[in-house]
Amino acid sequence: MFARPWLLLLLVLPVLQMCWVWQRRGRRVVLPFDGGPRGSGWFLRGMLGVGESLPALLLAVAVLLVALPQELAAPKQKRALTNIQFCVDISGSMTAKFGKGNRYDAAMQAINDFLDYRKGDSFGLTFFGNNYMHWVPLTSDPSAFRCSIPFMSPENNIPGFGGTEIGKAVLGCREVLTSRAEGDRMLILVTDGWSSDLASGAELDIAKKLKRDGITLFAVNIQESEARGEIVNLARLTGGEVFNPDDTHALGDVFKRIDGMTKAKIEQGIAELVDWFFPFCIAGLSVLGLWMLVQLGLRYTPW
Repeated sequence: MFARPWLLLLLVLPVLQMCWVWQRRGRRVVLPFDGGPRGSGWFLRGMLGVGESLPALLLAVAVLLVALPQELAAPKQKRALTNIQFCVDISGSMTAKFGKGNRYDAAMQAINDFLDYRKGDSFGLTFFGNNYMHWVPLTSDPSAFRCSIPFMSPENNIPGFGGTEIGKAVLGCREVLTSRAEGDRMLILVTDGWSSDLASGAELDIAKKLKRDGITLFAVNIQESEARGEIVNLARLTGGEVFNPDDTHALGDVFKRIDGMTKAKIEQGIAELVDWFFPFCIAGLSVLGLWMLVQLGLRYTPW
């Protein structure tokens, strides 16, 4: 098909030119050897006609190109976007030993590894204690995560971040995720404690809000004891899960499991019209090359 089909009417020009080439009867010139035997000359006449028809064919190819030939391209698959917000505890207890370092260092290292096999998604980072701070906005460039590790370490004793208020931080992350209309929403909570703002059924209200907004929460309880029931409810009521890693190796496996449980969706695209110049360009170049060879000697002259 063509994007400008009305221009195909111009094909009448090369057709008329070819008719003129094959129907014309040019002037005949008498030469001295005309008294000898005469052949029909049909082969030479045919070769000359073909050679003189090449400009008309070249014009026809040009008309077809100007008419913008198009074809249906194969449907493309697109990776569906997932917005992932990390909510990391930086209270004083996160300085406790965990593996070769402390809990904070182990958590941030596992997060960095997680980013490497979630390419194509958007990531945001929130630190929390008694307050919360959105440190990295949702972005598909994870380099900001790797630069943030030393600045917000709990060893720095940042004022206002010594305690733990999970409910406040989760609701703050909810506002970030709901600001994005496109893509799925995931919240990964990394903490080693419990907070009073989840007591008395408060976690149920928060979980309902998250579920209503399509946010799935995964909680990583990075301490020796099991996660408390409030955190378990908060995660499972949204369709997520709670993990209790006991060492750095298990912590890395947790993020692999989260990745496996939330595999990226593939969206099927539709077939779209794209320009289809290639075969016409090949045909045009071939005709042009042949015509240039013909001009070296195979052309009509009246003598």
